[in-house]
Order: sequence, then structure tokens, then C-alpha cells
Amino acid sequence: MSRINVMKPWLGEEEVLALTEVIESGWVAQGPRVARFEREFAASMQANHAVATSNCTTALHLALIVAGVQAGDEVIVPSFSFVATANAPTYVGARPVFIDVDPDTGCVTADGIAAALTDRTRAVIVVDQGGVPVDLDPIRDLCDPLGIVVIEDAACGAGSTYKGRPVGAGAALAAWSFHPRKLLTTGEGGMLTTSNSDWAERARRLREHAMSVSASDRQASILAPAEEYLEIGYNYRMTDMQAAVGIVQLGRLPEIVRRRREIAERYTAALSGIVGLRPVGDPEWGTSNYQSYWVEVGPDYPFDRETLLVRLAEAGVSARRGIMSAHLQPAYEGSPSYRGPLPVSERLTGNTLILPLYHQLEDAEQTTVIDALLSPLTVAAHG
Repeated sequence: MSRINVMKPWLGEEEVLALTEVIESGWVAQGPRVARFEREFAASMQANHAVATSNCTTALHLALIVAGVQAGDEVIVPSFSFVATANAPTYVGARPVFIDVDPDTGCVTADGIAAALTDRTRAVIVVDQGGVPVDLDPIRDLCDPLGIVVIEDAACGAGSTYKGRPVGAGAALAAWSFHPRKLLTTGEGGMLTTSNSDWAERARRLREHAMSVSASDRQASILAPAEEYLEIGYNYRMTDMQAAVGIVQLGRLPEIVRRRREIAERYTAALSGIVGLRPVGDPEWGTSNYQSYWVEVGPDYPFDRETLLVRLAEAGVSARRGIMSAHLQPAYEGSPSYRGPLPVSERLTGNTLILPLYHQLEDAEQTTVIDALLSPLTVAAHG
């Protein structure tokens, strides 16, 4: 039986040619193509500055550092997110404080953040979960007057929109992922975007061991200038090989989003009328890129989530369990980060699944997925 994967990156001959050019140039580490990718990504996302990194987690780490978050501070985060969102504050010695999410979007809200604020809150990390844009303006209206930095974890967000603009365009800091599960991929890789030139300059130094002279400037000089290491830095660099792929991928983004939304519309049309299944959709303030098409399995559906996953697997469909709740992971068990019940996060983690959705998904393959979701209804109807 052929397998229908939950995700496949869209890579082609253009990426092969771009990589070949980099290899033939002899400059494969961070260099001119990284700089070009940064410029083009910033323009595409309507950001003032972009700093390429080794992955989204390192971008989040740098965002917290340049924002001034320190040991002993508190950073409000959704539990309903990949664990990296909570891990990044711990890297700077801060405490992630878990809050619940909106049941429809899976994103945090201003009300949820307000309830968790203390005099030690220094930053908030909001997430465009599965590509669904977070409602950022009310959150900034709450946090900005208090001097609390809002960092947008836009790992899943490239191609999503918020009030007619790319997600992240209004954020003081935003972190992006180019993991193969995302719409744009460089294998691994990330990006930090910001409106603050000082933050961007410092992040560029920090990703390169905090050297006073960049590696590309040193490489361009016959007699390399002496460098200083201005503070403790990191090796969070992206390579020109990755950036070359990223440049091609960025050019594909409009078509990727168009196709993903087309597939999502077909899923929604087929599943919206099924009692017990609730598919994710666009919020009123923006549009999703459908990085993940997730469905909540309710008590009125004939099977629970785990049984449904088994039935999908038997049909050759590789669906996935929904997004984790970080506060339930052993790494955070008993942590002071968890201050109270998070019923929505726990319900969504326990009852959602992610369906196959990728650019190359064929209609016949999507029909197989839909039929597997409809077949339990036939079983139930006939006892």
C-alpha cells in the first residue's frame, strides 16, 4: 500500500541548480547568499531587518537576549506549542509561564496574557499556531505600555496574513522556521526579524560568536582585520548552501500558499458537516497558510482520536497527533511554570489530529483521506 505522508517539502530542479552554484563558487558557509536571503525575506515579510540563524529555536533565543530578558524574569508562553517555545526562555535563565489558548484558533489571547502578568513579566511569546495568525494588536496594546516585549513565534507563519499584512510585520521581534515541516524549507534554518536596528545588529554579532568583524568581511580581506569578541556569543549561523535553497523557496511561497489553501478548502467542504469533527479555519482577523490542517475529534464522532489515527494508518494515511501541551511533558513536570489548569490546551492536545497537506498532494490521495474520515460514519449508521 502506498503511503500518504502528512507533509512533503516542495523541492525541485531550481534548488539543485542553486546549490550547484554555491558549491562551484567555493563559498559554502555564511556569506553573500545569506545576506541576499535576509534582504529578500525582510522585504517579503514587510520587516525592517532580518537575521538568518541555524534554526527557529536559536532565533527565539537571540530574540530574548536582544530584548533584555534575563535570569529571574518571567516570559509568558502558550503551553499549546512545540516545546521549543518554552525552552527558549530557560536558555536565558528566565521562567516560562504557561497559559491557555483560544479553543477555536489554538492561539493565545490578550485576556489570557493579562491574567498571567506579574511584576516579573518581561516578555510574552505568542505563536501563529499551525499557521493560524495570532490576534497581535490587542496583545501589543496590553503589553507595550507596560514595557513588556512581545515576541512572535512565527515558526509556522510564512504566508499567513494578519489584517492584510504578512504575520510578523507588526511584531517588535519575530522568529521563523525553515524546517522541512514548514512551507519554506532550507533543511534546517531560521530567521529573526525585527523593527529595531540595534537589536538586529547585536543579533548578527551574537550568532557569530559576538565577533567584532564578521566572517564574510574577514574572508573578503587579503589581510584580515583583527577581531574582538565583545560578549559571550553563539554559533547560530546559516550557511550559503541553506540560503541558496531558501531564496528559491521564497519565490515559490505565493504558489505554495495558494495550493495549500485550495487543498484546505476541499477538506473543510467535506468535513464541516460531520458531527463530531471540527476543522481549523481562518480567524476573522487574517488568513492561514495551513501549515497544519488540524481537526478536533469530539465525543459525538464514532471513534476517539487514537482509534481514528489507527484507522487512517490502515488506509495508508500518515496523520499525526495534534500539537503538544508543553506543560504535560516530563521536562516541565512539577515546574513552577505551570500555575493552574489549562483545560483548552489539554483538550486540544488530546483530541486533535493533523491531516496530510502538502503542495503535491493529489486529488485522489486527498479523497482517500476524506473517505477514511467518513467511513466510521457508515459503520456507526449500520450498527
